[in-house]
Amino acid sequence: MIIVMQERSPQKQIQTVMENVKALGYQPHLIQGQLRTVVAVVGDEREKPRIQALENLPGVEKIVPILEPYKLASKEVKKEKSVVNADGVKIGGDVLVVMAGPCSVESEKQIIGIAEEVKKAGAQILRGGAFKPRTSPYSFQGLEKEGLVLLAKARKITGLKIITEVISPTDVPLVEEYADLLQIGARNMQNFALLKEVGKCRKPILLKRGMSGTIKELLMSAEYILSQGNSQVILCERGIRTFEDYTRNTLDLSAVPVIREHSHLPVIVDPSHGVGKWNLVPPLCKAAVAVGADGLLIEVHADPAMAYSDGAQSLKPKKFAVLMEELRKYAALEGKKM
Repeated sequence: MIIVMQERSPQKQIQTVMENVKALGYQPHLIQGQLRTVVAVVGDEREKPRIQALENLPGVEKIVPILEPYKLASKEVKKEKSVVNADGVKIGGDVLVVMAGPCSVESEKQIIGIAEEVKKAGAQILRGGAFKPRTSPYSFQGLEKEGLVLLAKARKITGLKIITEVISPTDVPLVEEYADLLQIGARNMQNFALLKEVGKCRKPILLKRGMSGTIKELLMSAEYILSQGNSQVILCERGIRTFEDYTRNTLDLSAVPVIREHSHLPVIVDPSHGVGKWNLVPPLCKAAVAVGADGLLIEVHADPAMAYSDGAQSLKPKKFAVLMEELRKYAALEGKKM
């Protein structure tokens, strides 16, 4: 349920409502809009009458049940679109945010070289995997902490913020120490222990849709993070598994406007994993902008043929630079800057 406060309610009244919610055994989540403040109440739904009794408290305008199963991710809780702030880079506003870099951090020379190239082309965030969940146990699993150190060095040199994947609850404190954004990969979309753990940290979380996950399941996974107190969540469409086998996955671009209709959370698109072929990435980047994506996650590698992972879907730096120039025109049509 949500407790809608009266317009410009004083902080003392809001605090009183939150204390009463806690006293009833529920968890209050404060959501502040431009004019009104809402207190989302999360807990056992069988005891709704106890919450309804709070309608008589000073400053309370009304109490409304949330119909969607994802409470905090729903637009019922927050009509205004959320903007996630990754140490100064805002995702969800009027800027199309591009996150670019290699699938895996391979060496100092590799990651710094690519960081400089994507920075020059206009990317705001450097992506790179230090921990790599791979289908085969014999595939490259990442440099782990060494990879995080190299990402931090690339950030220091270029000024780019960094995003990298965390795959285990025990690694969350380590990754949080180095990264500006933590990524939850497709294979971990329903790793609820991991979702709860990243929900306790205060860095933004990029949550990828599982390869067989529905939009509702993606939003429910986001709810796990939000329910732990971390409101900085970005959703990512990265392709789902269908009967089509020409591409690595089927990029579901319809997910972007559907999510925007039901949730206030920002949405970005990863066309690299969506199709698995570098030549299909540029047109799908443009299409993602056209359907309303707040950002793009693009794989870039200086020598894709020698990449430790996902070389076939990686753009070379020169092709990435050309794409960025083209995207500026598409972003402008959608009212976004780059």
